[in-house]
Amino acid sequence: MANVILKDVYKKYGKLEVVHGVNLNVQDKEFVVLVGPSGCGKSTVLRMIAGLEEISGGTIEIADRVVNELAPKDRDAAMVFQNYALYPHMNVYKNMSFGLTLRKMPKDEIAQRVQEAAEILELDQLLLRKPHELSGGQRQRVAMGRAIVRRPAVYLFDEPLSNLDAKLRTQMRLEIKQLHHRVQNTIIYVTHDQVEAMTLADRIVVMRDGYIEQVGSPIDIFQNPVNAFVAGFIGSPPMNLHPAGIVNAGDTQKIRLSDQLEIPIPPREGTQLKDGQKVIMGLRTEDIFIAHEDDKGPEQLRFSVTGNVEIVEPLGNETNLHMNLKGAALIARSEGRRLYSVGEELKMTLDLTHLHIFDAESEQSIY
Repeated sequence: MANVILKDVYKKYGKLEVVHGVNLNVQDKEFVVLVGPSGCGKSTVLRMIAGLEEISGGTIEIADRVVNELAPKDRDAAMVFQNYALYPHMNVYKNMSFGLTLRKMPKDEIAQRVQEAAEILELDQLLLRKPHELSGGQRQRVAMGRAIVRRPAVYLFDEPLSNLDAKLRTQMRLEIKQLHHRVQNTIIYVTHDQVEAMTLADRIVVMRDGYIEQVGSPIDIFQNPVNAFVAGFIGSPPMNLHPAGIVNAGDTQKIRLSDQLEIPIPPREGTQLKDGQKVIMGLRTEDIFIAHEDDKGPEQLRFSVTGNVEIVEPLGNETNLHMNLKGAALIARSEGRRLYSVGEELKMTLDLTHLHIFDAESEQSIY
């Protein structure tokens, strides 16, 4: 069982506490991604698991044993760093085998492990090259191969794709996903890129300011964010978050986005919203689109409003439209082949099926 359990783990640098009592249970063979903005503590947590940072309190377990006092080499975890950390004077074979050589493993066993890892990573034709003769993606594969040959219980990835260009990042994401399917080991992966988190993870851990904000599957976090921070961080482009107020209108409630725009709130059992309550309205860009006559969605969950285009962001397969909807600035999504112009007036439909409302003060989800 290569599980990893963090219990009330915190980290202090002098009087400054940067990680605050983190609790996390990573299951055997699970791919967990720690995601959050720079400075949120995700890399510090990873380095504490690896043993590269001492913990200031709490316990860390790997494979059902407490590793607080164990050296990094004794934790049965292999780390892949952001900057590759390859030896420039060694070829690919020696870079991948160096750790095994230090452990005085038999040469034939080393050769077998390196060959197996090289075949998995398509490096078998590059074993005699040195790092300066490799592309960025190939260097990252070598760094991954150096971890694979150790056959650890846990792989730790610290933003391994941040130095690659967009095309290579996409390619390497697929390769890391395939690697997990092949080796079937536990992986804990750190990134600030929410697209990486969504595409790679079995579960995502969203962090902010040294705290865990939410843990869940990618689709659960996308559809059910617990607060406005998670809602705005996960998703590309991020969820529309607009300051608003609750208005009671007879038997119905509305959410006021501006003096000219009030949106009905579909009834939801167990939800209590007060008249005049200050809130934040949340709605994904894909839930705001150009109205069509053949739109046959449930009428009580559709709201139409006319607005003007302020900014056009063509992305090829789709277009993001920054709209002014009667004083409310919201981003909508449209298919990519139609041309739009700034100032153009469009009738938009708001799909309220996935409407989110957060308390303005606590920013916690209340609807």
